[in-house]
Amino acid sequence: MLQISNNVSISESEIELSAIRSQGAGGQNVNKVATAVHLRFDIGASSLPDFYKRRLLALSDKRLTKDGVIVIKSQQHRSQERNREDALDRLRQMIKAVTVLPKKRRPTKPTKGSNRRRLEGKGKRSQIKSLRKNVELD
Repeated sequence: MLQISNNVSISESEIELSAIRSQGAGGQNVNKVATAVHLRFDIGASSLPDFYKRRLLALSDKRLTKDGVIVIKSQQHRSQERNREDALDRLRQMIKAVTVLPKKRRPTKPTKGSNRRRLEGKGKRSQIKSLRKNVELD
């Protein structure tokens, strides 16, 4: 049972975990032992509430396929068990992230003082640059 929050959890049967061989350097161990973990989680067929499903499917994440399946590959650790825990933890974090609603942006105006200071600064800069010009003697 993967616990997401106090009242939301995912059954182990909904998560498909498979062991595969890790990529990269590592010598004999990497060639013989399947330590990497491939996690697949079908959002549509899950028991998650509709709110979670809608928000997950709306994500623009490279781990999400067009069919609505989350695919996570974990191969950071040397043991299969730690990679399994890492993959499940990343799934949990991904699902928790969609519950946080972004703050609505409130457009603001610059204050009169900041506008005045900005224009004074521009005037000073303009004066400095105008003093650099060649002086014409008549």
